[in-house]
Amino acid sequence: MVDSDTGITRFTMLAHGMFHTYELSIPIFVIVWLDVFDTTAAVLGLIIGAGYALIGIGAVPSGIIADRIGSRSLILGSVIGMSGGFLLVAFAQNLYMLAAALLLWGLAASLYHPAGLSLISRFAQARGKVFAYHGVGGNIGTVMGPLVTVILLTFLEWQIVIGILALPVIPIVLLGSRISFDESTEGTDGSTEAAESYGVAFVRDTRRLFTVGFSIALVVVMLYGTYYRGLLTFLPEVIGTLPGLAAIELAGRRTPPAQYIYTGLLVVGIAGQYVGGRVTERVDPTLALAGALTALGVLALLFLPVAALGTLPFLLLCGLLGFFLYASAPIYQVTIADHAQEDVHGLSYGFTYFGMFGVGAGGAALAGAVLTYADATVLLQTLAALAVAAVVLALTLRRRDASVAAHAVRSD
Repeated sequence: MVDSDTGITRFTMLAHGMFHTYELSIPIFVIVWLDVFDTTAAVLGLIIGAGYALIGIGAVPSGIIADRIGSRSLILGSVIGMSGGFLLVAFAQNLYMLAAALLLWGLAASLYHPAGLSLISRFAQARGKVFAYHGVGGNIGTVMGPLVTVILLTFLEWQIVIGILALPVIPIVLLGSRISFDESTEGTDGSTEAAESYGVAFVRDTRRLFTVGFSIALVVVMLYGTYYRGLLTFLPEVIGTLPGLAAIELAGRRTPPAQYIYTGLLVVGIAGQYVGGRVTERVDPTLALAGALTALGVLALLFLPVAALGTLPFLLLCGLLGFFLYASAPIYQVTIADHAQEDVHGLSYGFTYFGMFGVGAGGAALAGAVLTYADATVLLQTLAALAVAAVVLALTLRRRDASVAAHAVRSD
């Protein structure tokens, strides 16, 4: 690996890890914020959902901005903004301040993926290897961020923990400012003609992208994203209400075991991501996606009945839930690629992030409202219904693909 690749790898791994550290640590603070701000799950879910939504809403325009001003600047702005937004959460005195801080974080977080992936694709010479390490960085953040958060909350006040999580921005910014690569080809001249051509190309490529097959696949991603966010946002809170899993005394502080179970679920998810990716090499992706989504629907329905059987069966179910939740991600990514023309794959993933993180963020608000006005049973049944709808669409897509393939054979 050449020196520039090494710098790009370290920079994007750290930035990607921080993105997922913040994203998946927020649900751990939900238990604290419900008490501190004396609010309902419905209100808090709406606030958190709005912050998450900006990640997806900003994905497509962020990709366009990355093409114009350069990836390095956008990544640095994203990391600084995520850290600053998270730090402001520690100073929130009421729900309005909390909402403003999370919205700032979400806006900054929306800049990362288009810029980070663009930086690697344009300037890394060993792109495949750098992309692989980039994914590893995200996995490390997915696991270590929430785990470190849970451990710190055992000994420190939540505001101090937030402040500590904001500190890694310093070495990331220093590293990102010093890495060297040829930036002469990055960005555009910013002319009106260039802006117009971007707009025309965007409209043209969007029309080409949205075939029937891609549209169905995108709706499946939206349903999965809603399930994903609806499950994870209040999962520690739901687990904490189960018999035998209430807060325990640890190091002189009340610590909910639910936070450790949530973190363990994310750890198992890494294995799920690997297996999901390998499965697509051997099984038709749409069929594999339908299978994974079916498992998620069944596990949602079994969640509370299995919890009543005891701790060990419940931990096993949580492990399976984490496995299939994250196994679905690489499978839907391959499905999207299979239903988009190669020269618009970048745009296809921009819309995919919009569906997964933007529309999917509604799951946080949905979960909060259901928990406030109904209960966990209704929430899990609702999530199962979302999974069933996604399965039906995935199987419809597979049947359509088979029909199109058969028609093509007959035409030949």
